[in-house]
Amino acid sequence: MTERAHMRLGAFLYPTGYHVAAWRHPDVPADAGVNISHYTELARTAERGRFDFLFLPDSSALRGTDMEALSRTAIRYVAQFEPLTLLGALSAATERIGLTATVSSTYTEPYHAARMIASLDHISAGRAGWNLVTSQNPYEAYNFGLTEHPEHGARYARAEEYAQVVKGLWDTWSDEAWVRDKEAGQFFDPDGVRPLGHRGDHFTVRGPLNMPRTPQGHPVTIQAGSSGPGRELAAATADVVFTAQQSVAGAQAFTADVKARAEKHGRSRESVQVMTGIFPFVGRTMAEAEDKFECLQDLIDPQVGLSLLSSELGHVDLSGYDLDGPLPEIPPSNSGKSRSELLAKMAAEEGLSIRQLYKRVAGSRGHRQVVGTAESVADELADWFRSGAADGFIVMPPQLPSSLADFTDLVVPELQRRGLFRTEYEGTTLRDHLGLGRPAR
Repeated sequence: MTERAHMRLGAFLYPTGYHVAAWRHPDVPADAGVNISHYTELARTAERGRFDFLFLPDSSALRGTDMEALSRTAIRYVAQFEPLTLLGALSAATERIGLTATVSSTYTEPYHAARMIASLDHISAGRAGWNLVTSQNPYEAYNFGLTEHPEHGARYARAEEYAQVVKGLWDTWSDEAWVRDKEAGQFFDPDGVRPLGHRGDHFTVRGPLNMPRTPQGHPVTIQAGSSGPGRELAAATADVVFTAQQSVAGAQAFTADVKARAEKHGRSRESVQVMTGIFPFVGRTMAEAEDKFECLQDLIDPQVGLSLLSSELGHVDLSGYDLDGPLPEIPPSNSGKSRSELLAKMAAEEGLSIRQLYKRVAGSRGHRQVVGTAESVADELADWFRSGAADGFIVMPPQLPSSLADFTDLVVPELQRRGLFRTEYEGTTLRDHLGLGRPAR
């Protein structure tokens, strides 16, 4: 484990950008989700900025059933590549940047996940990672033979065992097992392999994995849940925790809690790194940054905004309420508990109407929004980093490709000037970038 010398940066690549109306901007390719040239440009831009990794979100279903609302947006997983397949292509277009994607423990099997992620790690020479999620989207259930989305606690219990199985499969071969001795006629040493032999509450997996141990030993594990069960899963399994936080104090408390939980699992505080989502509008002047923000806000379709807010609150029906009135009491969610609670709290504390809240959600969706110059954005990131609120940030560009280029060309040099971010990659693997050691078998 290396010393925490500088902040970590990940690039969140929703195809058109994270803002709900980004696809309508004239500078954004409308076919971004299935445009490999677009993704290649983004990957190379982030690598030029020396980002630690790319982060690709995913869902195995449309997020919603209102086709009229869905037809007016590009952010509900309606037209985009399967992410691990995409990362295989991007590995050939890049050299050093990490490559991470979302994998659902609820709607995949651990053997498949272990094999696909290990394959990506080999293909990319040690740059792979996975974002372990339990799926917020209840509509995924209907694509996998289920009549309803499994209960929140049950999903997390499955996810913890899922992670154990995946990591166990990565360790079924020793690093020295593959002798490939043509003269002796021996391809591998049988003493270097051991079946997993896992039998648990959710999975029975014999193993071994049918491929060598990967360059990183274990590809990097990211976890994005912030509820109580999500924090516990992160503390037990994750190398990186991705969270939405609105204040330094809240982020400090979250980070301290996750690291304390990690210690209870026998891990060091440094072995789990907390990265907060940041939604930046960057301009060469404050006026330019504000213009970029207002331009996208003006493109929000009210039907889309309300549908998105409903989804983020746990698929609550808001159609009968006054848009300029207060948010009603929100029942407990079986989707993403932490996000629903965060938004309800935001609305109450700031006195936001439903319309004001959906306009806020249409952009950052609960993540920290910053609008400013390179200097002012760097000031805020530096404050969060130095105060222990976060080990780094997952940058969620509002529109692509321009917002990522703005951050890379304006904010990154400012962070580098202050000694807060690398000027060159120090290693070759994603674990190298994050200062994480290679796990022993």
